[in-house]
Amino acid sequence: FDSLPPEHYRETMTTILVWIQQSETKLSMPQVAVAEYEIMEQRLRELKALQSSLQEQQKGLNYLSTTVEGMSRKAPAEVSQKYRSEIEVILGRWKKLSAQLVEHCQKLEERMTKLQRFQNDTKTLKKWMAEVDVFLKEEWPALGDSEALEKQLDQC
Repeated sequence: FDSLPPEHYRETMTTILVWIQQSETKLSMPQVAVAEYEIMEQRLRELKALQSSLQEQQKGLNYLSTTVEGMSRKAPAEVSQKYRSEIEVILGRWKKLSAQLVEHCQKLEERMTKLQRFQNDTKTLKKWMAEVDVFLKEEWPALGDSEALEKQLDQC
């Protein structure tokens, strides 16, 4: 019985596996092109919350690893190998999930920056176009008014 994991090990294992599965599902949702900054902010908040949750689950993962190490010293080789294989699969999924999470956050932050820059550029362009429109609708100076013609030429 010394080589068998404690009940808390199984409970923690189930909790971690369920959490990993839910997180993988959230991250596997197709990324859609969004042109609304508020929606992007909401998605970033969700990803940051998932990162916080990942850090909270780290204690359970550490517990599983140390428990497997302790059991492997007491258990027969085949039992020990079974638990080592199990924890290695979980650690692999954990690392992949962590990397995906960081990557998604970085990409989203980059896209948010680009969208904000684009929106600012668009606003500037619209303002300039409005000024040009006003200028083009101004009355042309009389043909003999060279000073006014020269001023308008400078504006052009």
